[in-house]
Amino acid sequence: MHKALLSIALTMGLIAPAAAQVKQDSSRVFTLGEVVSYGRHTDSVSTITLNQVQSFHRLNVATALNLLPGISQSNVGPRNESMIYVRGFDLRQTPVFIDGIPVYVPYDGYVDLARFTTFNLSKIAVEKGGASVLYGPNTMGGVINLISSKPVHTLEINASAGWLTGGHEEALNIGSRLNKVYLQGDISRYQRDYYNLSKDFQPTKTEDGGQRNNSYNNDWRYGFKLGFTPNSRHELAIGYSHQEGSKGTPVYTGTDTLNSQYKSPRYWQWPKWNKESVYFLSNSTLNDHSHLKTRLYYDRFINVLKSFDDATYATQKKPYAFTSYYNDYTLGGNIEYGYTLFSANQLKAAVHFKQDVHREHNEGEPERKVADNTFSAGVTDQHSFNTHWALQGGAAFNYRQSLDAQNYNSQTKTITDFPSNNSHAINAQTKVIYTPVAGRDFRFSADRMTRFATIKDRYSYRLGTAIPNPNLQPENTLNVALQYTDTRIRKVNLDASIFYSHIQDVIQNVNNVVYDTTKRQWLSQAQNKGRAAYYGAEIAATWHICTAFTGGLNYTFIKRKNLDNPNIRFTDVPEHKAIGWLQYDASRLSLLLNGEYNANRYSSSYGAKAPSFFLLHASAVVQLTNWLKLQGGVNNIFDKNYMLTEGYPEQGRNYFAKVLFNYTYF
Repeated sequence: MHKALLSIALTMGLIAPAAAQVKQDSSRVFTLGEVVSYGRHTDSVSTITLNQVQSFHRLNVATALNLLPGISQSNVGPRNESMIYVRGFDLRQTPVFIDGIPVYVPYDGYVDLARFTTFNLSKIAVEKGGASVLYGPNTMGGVINLISSKPVHTLEINASAGWLTGGHEEALNIGSRLNKVYLQGDISRYQRDYYNLSKDFQPTKTEDGGQRNNSYNNDWRYGFKLGFTPNSRHELAIGYSHQEGSKGTPVYTGTDTLNSQYKSPRYWQWPKWNKESVYFLSNSTLNDHSHLKTRLYYDRFINVLKSFDDATYATQKKPYAFTSYYNDYTLGGNIEYGYTLFSANQLKAAVHFKQDVHREHNEGEPERKVADNTFSAGVTDQHSFNTHWALQGGAAFNYRQSLDAQNYNSQTKTITDFPSNNSHAINAQTKVIYTPVAGRDFRFSADRMTRFATIKDRYSYRLGTAIPNPNLQPENTLNVALQYTDTRIRKVNLDASIFYSHIQDVIQNVNNVVYDTTKRQWLSQAQNKGRAAYYGAEIAATWHICTAFTGGLNYTFIKRKNLDNPNIRFTDVPEHKAIGWLQYDASRLSLLLNGEYNANRYSSSYGAKAPSFFLLHASAVVQLTNWLKLQGGVNNIFDKNYMLTEGYPEQGRNYFAKVLFNYTYF
């Protein structure tokens, strides 16, 4: 566990670990799933490893990412979806990949990160700001890449089983590497019947306290990976993953009378949130100067949402009750070619193609289809002038083509076509790296990045309150950042960044565009009308107090301004966030104490807020044998009644206990 915490500090650019630790952390990483810009001078990447996930008992991707500076965890309360903001950018602008393959939902560009468990991952990599153009389009705020593991020994068995307040979790991962072939299979389940509210929660008309009503979730997955390395110059792999989720959406309990759910609560359940992926990956060293990487994939998303009459979740007779079905898929691929012009210069180019198909209908209605093709071509280059200076640059052309866009009229019960629409965008980026001495870096980056409007942005009626706008243009941003990393200070390692983003053509809702004479109300429309500025700073430090004790702290300040209409607030990101930890490590006992502070944050554009909070957690790990550990702990020790979104209280004091089994046969 001590090694895991050292690796966290490395993630923040704070600690230069021993070579043995680097080897241990990197050996099981599925390198075909990485999208690496350059080896010597990496981008602004933060990383969470499997050891860190286990040490801090982070069961899903959202809570794991929340450990990092510059990242804010939020909760879309009405949908019970866990979201992440990277330096203020949401998941539409910071897409999610698994092993370099995009997995965000075609309809709205979001993905519920609570549905992605961490049991099968080797690490999570985050690029902040404009990510490398090698990832493809829509990365204006960065990227999140979930990288799986692969076996390196003749037999590897990793298993865990645990109890937590309101639920349980189990996972099994078995792998084998025999000469040129490796095979791995995994299965896991995370079930929570409820979460308990703080004793300080005051009962309301929709929630009586104790066990939070309709707060269940059930997530399980299985998958396999088959790889072949005929020699040291070539590697290829095929993989398959299948995950199924179901969840309830707890009802609004707040006091904001302007919130529509104050008077009309939603009684929603999601019996299906299922994803299925098949992929092929390869990497070939063509000669001493060049390499070729390929990715081909098919990803399917099945989603069912049920809206009920009331809290019994038994009938669907009222006008607002419905059952909605999504049947989406994405297929695509990319090719990357790299060439070393000479020892100081590396050139890379990538071409991406992706087709997104969204099919939806409510029960009793015909299915309608919306489909897009997206194409991207980009090139990057790095030149190292000497041991002190290096320069990176990149550019990409992105193009989105509308294939199908069907519109359903519920009054006439007919399907017609929206007008076709196409869009293009240019991305460009540069970075200067200065290393005055080994272990001390300064990096300045500037990026012009874009995001295409999603299917929902262009075609949604937003439950009858808006009119579509198929001709929406891409958002764009200019990201500027300066980063300083220092590992030469005695017993203290430091990482600091300042950043600024100027966003134009922001897609936002414009009120009172068209008057609906039938409904006798004004309708809104999504338009490219907004300008915004995000700016802030991150600082992280780790202190090696003595042999047995290590401490760490990271702090993030983010300010987001609506430049056109300051009265419309940006939501879900606190201006101040801090995480600290203290680690004690003995031969067979590890103790961890960690705390988190979040300032208040807006939950609505008109000013409703979720108040600030401080949480404290503690855990312990006992090493029974070389292959068996016991872990236990308590989260939210002070039983704080806190919220990430106004009206949606989070979990009170809760406990967990776990057995971890790790067996390796060489």
